Amino acid sequence: MPPWRVRDFHDEDLDQAISVWDQSREPAEAPPAFPVSEVISAARSGQPAVVAVVGDQLVGMAVAQVNGDRAWICMVALSNGWRNRGIGSALLAELDVRLRTLGARRISALLPSEATGTAALRNSGFTERTNLSYFEKIDHVGPSDAGLLTALGGRIMGRGLWDAMAGMEAEKRIIERRIVLPLAQPDVAARYGVSPPKAVILFGPPGTGKTSFAKAVAGRLGWPFVELFPSQLAAPDVTMSTALREMFGTLSELEAAVVFIDEVEEIAGSRSGIPSDPAHGVTNELLKLIPTFRRHEERLLICATNSVRSLDSAFLRPGRFDYIIPVGPPDVLARRAIWNRYLGPTADSVEVDKLVEATDMFTPADIEFAARKGAQCAFEREVEFQRGEPACTDDYLAAIAETRPTLTDGMLEEFDEDIENRTRL
Repeated sequence: MPPWRVRDFHDEDLDQAISVWDQSREPAEAPPAFPVSEVISAARSGQPAVVAVVGDQLVGMAVAQVNGDRAWICMVALSNGWRNRGIGSALLAELDVRLRTLGARRISALLPSEATGTAALRNSGFTERTNLSYFEKIDHVGPSDAGLLTALGGRIMGRGLWDAMAGMEAEKRIIERRIVLPLAQPDVAARYGVSPPKAVILFGPPGTGKTSFAKAVAGRLGWPFVELFPSQLAAPDVTMSTALREMFGTLSELEAAVVFIDEVEEIAGSRSGIPSDPAHGVTNELLKLIPTFRRHEERLLICATNSVRSLDSAFLRPGRFDYIIPVGPPDVLARRAIWNRYLGPTADSVEVDKLVEATDMFTPADIEFAARKGAQCAFEREVEFQRGEPACTDDYLAAIAETRPTLTDGMLEEFDEDIENRTRL
């Protein structure tokens, strides 16, 4: 008689089952097709699930899901000290009986090639198919997340936002390589010892596109975008520190999220050193919350600031933020790309070079405003005179002349100093 016995899964087995699952997976192993949350949910909802026990110790588990005459084995897990003893085959044999009783005639399993359970499957008469490719598309907002996301004011951003970031190629290249790709391809990153970022700071003059980049990153990842406004933290009878802690606690319930805080200097500015200063407590609370936030998978905190030098020094230390990335004003090539984007078909009849030259101190937001203002002028003229004339270069030059640039020489000098002293790539 073997020292173990096989029986049905019971709810009180849950903690030991998760422990066995953790022991079964190698650190570098590819993510399973069926995550542990889905497996345990299936077992607790009455889908076929069996465990192997030695006394009171759970040493193995197998779970399946049945859909008509097709069944999927979604878990075969064995405790470290009980492998290669036939437990896997015994679990599969018991599972097979239950599946056939439920009418399953085709039983399949989808596992990494050398994962725990593959040997047991081969020994149990399963045929290995190597001529298949596995395709998967994940919706990062589950049914339970939808209401929560609405309550937080979050939303799903379109994947086209990234391509719509006209110009700004240097910034796009850095943000894609440092932030997007490690998060989008974590398995590849792990093979090369790259840790996907969990928190980053974008800094630069106002209107340079920091918020747009944060939204575009969320769109590229397919993760919900949630923006936290410092004004949300001001509530009657609740301190800002408490409100911040509760907000982060609520965020932890989402399966995945890009969390964005604009003008973060409002809640993480340099501390005065006076314990009674309310800002002192809020900064301390945020400093404590970031390490906890970093422990969650599929989470990214993006903080944006117009004045990185005003942030508390403890906030900027390595360990809290992986990267501190400058997002500067557009150069000539970027301004041309931005103008072409907003001009659309009109660009063929406009001297774009003149517009580019005239907007040397403009941010992307300034260019958008001038482009809309020029188009509005041409529209009003057409409504009044109905000549069929498109917007022309002079319309846009006039709009530029009436637009006050956001950037100043002082801002650019400060930005250059911050790039030199505070960038972390």
